Parts: sequence; structure tokens; C-alpha cells
Amino acid sequence: MSIKLWTDVNLLTMAEGDRPYGLIKNATLVSDGEQIVWVGQNNDLPDHFVGETIYCKGSYMSPGLIDCHTHLVYGGNRIDEFEKRLTGVSYEEIAAAGGGILSTVEATRAASEDDLVKTAKKRLATYMQEGVTTIEIKSGYGLDVENEIKMLRAAKKLGRISGIDVIPTFLGAHALPPEYSDNRAGYINLIINEMLPIIAKERLADVVDGFCENIGFSPQEIEKIFKAATKLGFKLKLHSEQLSDQKGATLAAKYNALSADHLEHLSIDSILEMKKSGTVAVLLPGAYYTLRDTVIPPIEELRRAQVPIAIGSDCNPGSSPVLSLKLMINMASTLFKLTPEEALAGVTRNAAKALGLDDRGILKKGLKADMVLWDIEHPAELSYQIGGNQTLKVIKGGDIIFARDK
Repeated sequence: MSIKLWTDVNLLTMAEGDRPYGLIKNATLVSDGEQIVWVGQNNDLPDHFVGETIYCKGSYMSPGLIDCHTHLVYGGNRIDEFEKRLTGVSYEEIAAAGGGILSTVEATRAASEDDLVKTAKKRLATYMQEGVTTIEIKSGYGLDVENEIKMLRAAKKLGRISGIDVIPTFLGAHALPPEYSDNRAGYINLIINEMLPIIAKERLADVVDGFCENIGFSPQEIEKIFKAATKLGFKLKLHSEQLSDQKGATLAAKYNALSADHLEHLSIDSILEMKKSGTVAVLLPGAYYTLRDTVIPPIEELRRAQVPIAIGSDCNPGSSPVLSLKLMINMASTLFKLTPEEALAGVTRNAAKALGLDDRGILKKGLKADMVLWDIEHPAELSYQIGGNQTLKVIKGGDIIFARDK
């Protein structure tokens, strides 16, 4: 084990309580290997901790950032659709004309696993340099057995070579593939009877997701998949209420899903069901911004119900070509009016909950030593500043994986 004393630091522990940000000033954090073993003020540090001392010079340290919703692995791009939307063509119209997700499916199917890893690795590097230490990556651009497995294998390989944790999620129910355009039931059966058993057997993912929407899959179709996935031991997530209220979040809550994501059209009834089930609300301001949406998720109602709010980048080539979780912290504050503290909790403590990870997201004894050292003078700067390089050091499992001079 390797003991490190991160001292002369202001800790944004993000522990819930009376102190904003769980702030401990003039503090020390002690890591032993991959685990945090002590957190407190400098003057209270026990004498028995001996190891390498890293002087942080009064900087701020937060938990490592967690992006709980991305589609980081894909082939091609959708620049042409971006231009079309700027002329007034809607996301739904593009999808109906055979574009949207299906155009990325074509490019992803044509790419090799190595191709997917190579392009996604570049995207992933930008997240790491901004302080992301855990990231979720969904499949969903293969839409057949071979290519969904290829995407999940690429995601797992990224986790092995990147130095940060990658959480693969199976999103077979993302869109209807062209070869099943006249056979929706056949594709649902393919997911249930072939894809899910193989993915479970090969342990390619622990979580199953779906797109419950008027241009995606109905609640009834999603429920069939959820029933099968639950029997195989998968955890659940769901894209819901992005474009319309399909009561997907209510369905997600019924099956104790980890999260329901997007939620611009979320109803009060669904919020109450999410509260009962402990389902996290994942907001995706990058997609809201890119699609120029005008319906804001019901933030105040989520607050009143005390439903945890997480923030994700939704990195994807169509509706959220975003490579910055830091920018999402700003957008969550400016577009959705979260407080800077809520926004930071959304990419730390609550993002961990949205992935079912109880070993990270807070600077606390016994949790992972995943941290970011920031070049800031106040915690709200992480929401306030757009652009620039605020990251001093990114620490994963007690080891520095990225650093720059202050």
C-alpha cells in the first residue's frame, strides 16, 4: 500500500449536511492505495499517518467527476443534421427521414472494434483532463447481436487502457434497426432472447437502458425488456420524457431503475413514484441546448420531492456533441437554474447514485481515492467559468493520472 497525505487543501467533500459543499477548510486527506483512510482539518491529523506528502497550496479538492450518461462509442458524425436543424428541420423529422440514430448505426456497423476504440479514446482523454474519473458508456448504435457486442467490448477496452473507470450499459432498445422496420415485435424478441443472454453470460454490461419515446419504444415494449433484464440480474436505466410524457419514468420507478434520464416532460405523478423507488433524475442540458428545447425539466418539483438530481453530458454525435462535463455544470446552473452546489453534486454524489456506485462520489473514509485538485478561489467557480483549464491534478485510486503546473 502507498500512503499519501494531500495536505494544505480545502476539501469539497460533497457529503450531505449543514456545510455547503461539505467544505472542510485547511484540511488533509489521506489515501492508502486506492482508498481514502482519513479526512479532516490539518490540526487534527493523527501522528501515525506517515507517507508521501503532497502540498496542495490552498487549492480546492473535490471528488472525481462522474459522467453518468454518455454514448461515447460511435462511428461517423452527424454534422449534416446539425446544419439541417439550424434551418428549422426538427429532430423528429430527421429521424422520420431515416437520419438521426440510424445514420450513426450505419457508420458504427461499418467500423471495426479497433476503429471505435481509437476514436472514442480521443474523446475520453478530454473528459479525463477535466477531472472525470468514472464514465458510463452506452451501446445502442449497433442494433444487432454482433455490433452491440462490438460496442460493449470497445467500451470495456477503453476502461482497461484509459486509467479511469468505464461503466458499460446495454442500450439495444435505442432505435428500431432498418431490417426490422416492419417487425417491431421481432426486434424486441431479438433483444430479449439473444442479446440479453449473451451480454449477461459474457459480463459485457451490468446495466440495461432503453429509449422510451414517441420516436423510440413504447412503455409496453420497454417493460417486456425490463422484465427479461431483471430476471438476468441486470440493473436498469431509462431515457424518458425527453420529447413527450410517455410515463417512462413511472415505468422506471416500478422496476426500481437506477435512474430516469432527460425528463423535460416529467409529470408530478412520475416524480412521486421516483421518490418512492429511489430512482435518480438525470438531467442532460447538452441535449436540451443542442436541440434548442424550450421545456425545462421540473427542477423545483424534483427538489420538493427530494429526488436526487444528477447531471450527464449525453455525449453523442446527434443531439449532444459534447466533450465537456464541466460545461454541463455551467449549463445545469444557467439553463436549468440549479445552484452551483447542486450542479457539482450532480456530477459527483448523485451521479454515483445514478450508476449504483456507493464507493465513490464523496470524499469520505472508506471510499475510493478518486479526486480532482482545482485551480479556483471559490467552489462556485466550477459553475461560473466557461472554458479555461481549472484542473491542476486528477487522482484515480490514489495515483495522479493527469497534472499541470499551477
